[in-house]
Amino acid sequence: MASGGNTMQSINTWTDLSGFSALRQSAQADSKAALPAVARQFESIFTQMMLKSMRDANYGDPLFQSQAGDAWQGLFDQQLSVSLSSQGHGLGIADMLIRQLGGKDASPKAAADITDPATSDQAGTNALENDWRQRLGSVADAARSIGQSVSRWIPDDAQEFVSALAPFAAQAARKLGVSLRAVLSQAALETQWGKRMPTRDDGSSSNNLFGMKAGGSWDGERVNVPTLEFEDGVGVRRHAQFRAYGSAAESFADYARLLGGNSRYAEALGKGDDVLGFARGLVNGGYATDPTYASKVAAIANSPAMRQALAALKNVVEKPTPSR
Repeated sequence: MASGGNTMQSINTWTDLSGFSALRQSAQADSKAALPAVARQFESIFTQMMLKSMRDANYGDPLFQSQAGDAWQGLFDQQLSVSLSSQGHGLGIADMLIRQLGGKDASPKAAADITDPATSDQAGTNALENDWRQRLGSVADAARSIGQSVSRWIPDDAQEFVSALAPFAAQAARKLGVSLRAVLSQAALETQWGKRMPTRDDGSSSNNLFGMKAGGSWDGERVNVPTLEFEDGVGVRRHAQFRAYGSAAESFADYARLLGGNSRYAEALGKGDDVLGFARGLVNGGYATDPTYASKVAAIANSPAMRQALAALKNVVEKPTPSR
């Protein structure tokens, strides 16, 4: 029967199903011997979840994004998580689990640090826990440095996006004389349904739901992030400063003030549920440089995702209150 360590060495790719089967058999035969391998597999899963959360929160560059690219990125992250956990100390999570669950020392360094048998368990656990915290701290610092965050709000789907933002969007829509659908569709385009927003240096969200840039007249907080601008119809990568808000409500209020108080966007106001007319008015006023911006907003407004989300919202609003 292969030991836990040998079993772990055989699982060097996330698609190695035979290796996982051998690991299961080893754990059933001798759970303590298989503990190191199981702990490292747990660390691999944790690492993959962390990578996925950070990539989901990354503002990204739309010029290089696609469904195929996201799929290959996911496969790469799965393999990367296995490689990181199986080489060296990884994040140190596996070592700490082994110590806490009573397994053998996972590394020569951990054994060398233990000199007093009477205090070996506590000393080993403390040393590994401190090492683990330092490693996680380094990962967190790296994530923050590229504008990533695993703690900010990211809606699961269009329905959650619409239900969470509808109250603020409705207020903005009334001020601008357009439909709730028009405002939400533009916010969905600018943020990819809430999944892509400019972030602060610490990784927290700017709550900027409309890609509002920070010009010379803006005296509030700013964030500097990559963006895609169109010059003569050609996409060009730039860095630009965007406005940052304390909440989504502030973003919608500022958006309504900007459009309603600037004559450049007069053509977009009062369009009711004419989403395409509203979006064209924005483009003509210089809101966006993308030549297909208006059609993209209209496409989202007419998409099954938006229609279903608005229908679900309407059902909640119109649901009768049970009589007492």
